Amino acid sequence: MRRLFPVALLISLIACAQDTYEAGRERMVREQIERRGVNNPEVLRAMRQTPRHLFVPEALRTRSYDDQPLPIGHGQTISQPYIVALMTELLDPRKTDKVLEIGAGSGYQAAVLSSLAGRVCTMEIVPELARSSAALLARLGYKNVTVLQSDGYKGWPGQAPFDRIILTAAPPEVPRALLDQLAPGGRLVAPVGATVFEQ
Repeated sequence: MRRLFPVALLISLIACAQDTYEAGRERMVREQIERRGVNNPEVLRAMRQTPRHLFVPEALRTRSYDDQPLPIGHGQTISQPYIVALMTELLDPRKTDKVLEIGAGSGYQAAVLSSLAGRVCTMEIVPELARSSAALLARLGYKNVTVLQSDGYKGWPGQAPFDRIILTAAPPEVPRALLDQLAPGGRLVAPVGATVFEQ
């Protein structure tokens, strides 16, 4: 019986940590996202279901659901949850859409998009982040997400056209190559300066 106690304790601690993350995720959606006007039920569902804590460095997991971006290494960050939700709502992906994401980072935005779109193609210029995000997304079972290590501003001609394109970082201007790879009637969303550009 004494040998079983540490195992039971470990299971209890894991369950407690999961409850804490789920509570943090629910609070994030309610206080940071819904309160600021994001109200698409499918986007809110995706934000509630996607485990953001698994996409941040382990040392920062207690801050996973805070209202701020967090560093993920290589001078990059995982975006503030509200920004992820807002841009996803503006993108308005549908189950039949092929989405191109520029700037995979840790893979979090792609994970959110995966339950909303038919296919997600995400590009990351930093080799280490491309490798780690691809491995994490595969390990977590996101089967409709493909990661390519490349300069996203050139787009992904071999997979074009895209119904939706999203840029996770603000470019000086929207690259012509991305507009050329957008399907007729498609939508592109990108942060430009302090605002979000939508076309």
